[in-house]
Amino acid sequence: MAAAIAVLLSLAAAGCSKNADGSNASSSGGAGDSGAKAAPVTLAGSVTFNQTNLAKLDAALKSALAGKDLSKVDIAMVVNVAADYWKAGQVGFLKGCSDLGIAKNKCTYFAPPNGKLTEQNSELETLRSQGVTGYSISAIDPTSAAGTIHTDVQKGIGVLAIDSPLPGTDAASLYLGTPNYTAGFQAGTAMKQVLGGKGKVAILVGSLTASNATQRIQGFEDALKGTQITVAQKVNDNLQASTATSDAETILANNPDVNGLYGVYSYDGPALAQAVTSAGKTASVHIVSDDSDAQTLKFIKSGVISGTVVQMPYQQGYTGAYILAAEKVLGKAKTMALVKPYLEKDGSTLSSGVGLVTKSDLGAYQSLESQLGIG
Repeated sequence: MAAAIAVLLSLAAAGCSKNADGSNASSSGGAGDSGAKAAPVTLAGSVTFNQTNLAKLDAALKSALAGKDLSKVDIAMVVNVAADYWKAGQVGFLKGCSDLGIAKNKCTYFAPPNGKLTEQNSELETLRSQGVTGYSISAIDPTSAAGTIHTDVQKGIGVLAIDSPLPGTDAASLYLGTPNYTAGFQAGTAMKQVLGGKGKVAILVGSLTASNATQRIQGFEDALKGTQITVAQKVNDNLQASTATSDAETILANNPDVNGLYGVYSYDGPALAQAVTSAGKTASVHIVSDDSDAQTLKFIKSGVISGTVVQMPYQQGYTGAYILAAEKVLGKAKTMALVKPYLEKDGSTLSSGVGLVTKSDLGAYQSLESQLGIG
């Protein structure tokens, strides 16, 4: 399956429209704006990920598991909020279980309906009572999760960090997801391009303490160094899209010189786009976001969002299922030996890839999603 995805990604990349200089074309202007139109801005998009390495790893894990008894494997994927973004992860997780021959009732996917820590903790308690052998998790609060993770690992339950690393915990040795600093740096580079190197931006995010958020924001700010772009505000919307919209509306009303918004969590892009549209500033305020929420892609198509930095939650689910199954059947040491050749330089990150979807790349990216059964 992973090899097939790699082929699809290659085809998708080949299908992107190009400018005469070979770069991908994109315009940041929005229709129906009351202000003067900004000149079209070219962003170099990319819809290829780390699929070649992940395909090799998936094959190695599957080969090592061949002929082994997987009947005692009982795994789960626990994410941080019930957002459209995670549907791809769910599809990948269930597909991974299916390809390994693990029964559906031994593969649990859970997304907290309201993004609440109490909801996530309650589900983990339920999973333990049902005999879960391992789970991947995008922890809402990594600090509060440390003690629970330590207890679970001591009891022999495998814990895999996805989406956001878990430094300082017993799950710190392996993180499957986007290298978040790199993703933030790419978002900052895109913002630098669409603003022409000068302006004021505000950052809106679901958490100012989660590792993925802090790393992305650091990367974003580092990309802006040496420019005349300053970060005016960083606002925590507490995993609530409606709060992100109202916060953005307040920022735009009180700061007329803000001409850029960076939305870090998956729902932030659409939330900011709604605020900018309501304010009639789609030509003067540029948005760069993270993730490929369905509404985000619609705003990419209309030009309200200039570009969105995307990861591959599908692979976090798919490869995550393989790793959790392998840790139960082969043991952590043997599993890590198979994973080690594919880690980033930090020795703990297994990258699911980083891409940038712009208006010109949108068709290729949506075609890829459709092929994977994500759309």
